Amino acid sequence: MFKRLRRESTEIQIDESKGHLFLGNPDKDIKLLMIRPIDILEFCEFAGTNADDIIIWTGKTIGKELTGKYFYEKTWEDIDLATRKETFKGVLEGLVYLGFGFVNATFRKDHILVNFYNPLSQEESENIMAKNLCLMNQGIIAGILEVLGFEVEESKEVECVLLEGERCQFKFTLFDTEFPEELIDEEKEPEAISDFLTSL
Repeated sequence: MFKRLRRESTEIQIDESKGHLFLGNPDKDIKLLMIRPIDILEFCEFAGTNADDIIIWTGKTIGKELTGKYFYEKTWEDIDLATRKETFKGVLEGLVYLGFGFVNATFRKDHILVNFYNPLSQEESENIMAKNLCLMNQGIIAGILEVLGFEVEESKEVECVLLEGERCQFKFTLFDTEFPEELIDEEKEPEAISDFLTSL
């Protein structure tokens, strides 16, 4: 089970004078916007066909900005792998609270697998543009990894709920980084994930 974020990091605060909602401490400036999946799809349609790189880049920008807000004035160059691993899992937990579905990660020797269960794309499965939500999520994770000092050599989606998968799974192959044996995870079985989701 991933480590829980501190309670004050997940509470929603209200600035009544500005009419803003914030996740956690308002000093971090994580403003909340109510964006429906269809809104993201309309943005992707505006980007045009064959715009995969643009959508991934947009997601990456969001992921970098979000992580920077969580850990403002923090640098990661000299932080050990174990701490960065736990921090990454904590940020993924933040995505859960923001409505991205249930998100977790499995660390292997030279790559990271990130799983989205019940992702936003599943709600729009009849929409031909729904695959762009997967690209957006791929970019968001890439942005988070970059801020935390993980250099990604290649990223791709290896399973998708829109193609009859049980989840959307992304593989991020790392450049010049190998995790030692004690930091490698065993991938959780789908049944264990289902049991956890029903307990919420």
